[in-house]
Amino acid sequence: MFSIYLNLFITTNYLINFIFAMLTYPQIDPVAFALGPLKIHWYGLMYILGFAAVWIIGKKRAEKSYSVIKPEAMEDLVYYGALGVIVGGRIGYILFYHFSSFLDNPLIIFKIWEGGMSFHGGMIGVFAVMWWFAKKQNCSMFALTDLIAPLAPIGLGMGRIGNFINAELWGQTSNVSWAMIFPNAGPLPRHPSQLYEAFLEGLVLFIIMWFYTNKQRPVIAPTGLVLFFYGCFRFFVEFFRMPDAHLGYLALDWLTMGQILSIPMIIIGILLFIYAHKKKV
Repeated sequence: MFSIYLNLFITTNYLINFIFAMLTYPQIDPVAFALGPLKIHWYGLMYILGFAAVWIIGKKRAEKSYSVIKPEAMEDLVYYGALGVIVGGRIGYILFYHFSSFLDNPLIIFKIWEGGMSFHGGMIGVFAVMWWFAKKQNCSMFALTDLIAPLAPIGLGMGRIGNFINAELWGQTSNVSWAMIFPNAGPLPRHPSQLYEAFLEGLVLFIIMWFYTNKQRPVIAPTGLVLFFYGCFRFFVEFFRMPDAHLGYLALDWLTMGQILSIPMIIIGILLFIYAHKKKV
């Protein structure tokens, strides 16, 4: 009987490795389509699809009895939230990852065609917009961030798929059977860390937040929970992702800028979640 199970395990393992071994980077053209000189990139389309999904699902969530805004206000909320993501993400990328270059030439912050977005900067931008929008709607900022907390993973997942299509932010070299050879990343196979992030920060985080917010929770608790889980997932995936070449590892030969920026998120998320539940009591 043991030999049967052993042979079954070996066969299954062989089949899994064989299937994964056939996974290669799909060589997708980053330009989805072109209209004359205007080129529409998949990365941009992922953002558009993400914001559209947030708007559609957000309108449904705004119909709940405990929503602080009406469904028709969700369109404005998503619009301003998108501005917060883009402006904050760009400013955060320059300040967090290219600060010395910014001091030499502040105008690089406007060179968006060269790429570069930071989630942590985008998050700060969204909080700033939510603070402003909450004053406009005469409600609590955290009531708004709680409302969009389960929607944020949709945009995160779409963005990471965009990173994968762009063949950027690839992972460490690896000999795992699903490792891929990325264009411009050398001849060695690497972890598809963008897909790890799309799975954890996108799908898994969405499921967690969706089920947690299926009923009314203490104000601030959903915001704290999404900050905590995103910080944990990002910190974990950074072990498989290549650090920015010009920064490298910042401490202990493994700590990256992404991990440093995620630590405050984890701590703040825990504190907000605990505070929310203690305040309810």
